Formats: sequence, C-alpha cells, structure tokens
Amino acid sequence: METTLLKLDELESIARGDGVETTLLVGTERCGPVSFTSGLTRFPAAKKVPVHHHNCAEQVTLLEGEADVEIDGERTRLKPYDTTYIPAGKPHRFINVGETPMLILWIYDTDVVTRTFSETGETVAHLSAKDTTRPQ
Repeated sequence: METTLLKLDELESIARGDGVETTLLVGTERCGPVSFTSGLTRFPAAKKVPVHHHNCAEQVTLLEGEADVEIDGERTRLKPYDTTYIPAGKPHRFINVGETPMLILWIYDTDVVTRTFSETGETVAHLSAKDTTRPQ
C-alpha cells in the first residue's frame, strides 16, 4: 500500500441535492484497498439529509456551523468539534440549524458503505446517483 496525499482544493465534490455537497477523502476509489471510508459534507443553511441508517458504524464530527443530530427520533444540538458515534443500523440524520453553511467530517468503518432511507426502505450505495437528499 502506498501513501496518498489528498489536497481538498483538487478533489471533486458530489452534488447530493438541495445544495448539499460531499467530498470523498479516503476510500478505495482514491487510495486502493483500505478498511475505512471518510469524507466531508457541506450543508447550506437550513438543509438536512433524510433519516437513514448505514450497514456500518459511523463517526461524524461537526467542523463548522450549527447542527442538530437526530438519532432514533431524538434531537441533540451540536457545536463545532462535537463528535457522534452511530452504530450500524441506527436511524439518524444531521440538520443545519444555523444561518451559515455546516460542515461535517464523517468516517465509516468499512470500504463498502450503503445508506437505507427510513422513509422508503430503499438501500443505495453510498455516494451513488441515488444517494441524495431526496430519496426516490
């Protein structure tokens, strides 16, 4: 395995809908065989992702802005650098409750990530064309 240097201003972002954008940092697509996946997601003011769960555990750290995390229907206010650990299968979402953009750093404990939307029950590959803020 080789060392990889990733410069944020050289990485493409993926539009997820409603102005939400995600940048993959470490993943098999960029770094070859790895045992985790990480990236950044930026939310415009007052935007959120739908309630969902993953096939893996997830760590999320709020880097910028004001956010609520909703886990199993219970909302908790976060401030920058607050960190959540969410086990696989636990319904959750992040909500920008501020008037400025919100930025989160996320890390999954696997190289193959799926998202299952609570509203529809649909499971999609992470960062695929169907992994949006508006599930089909």
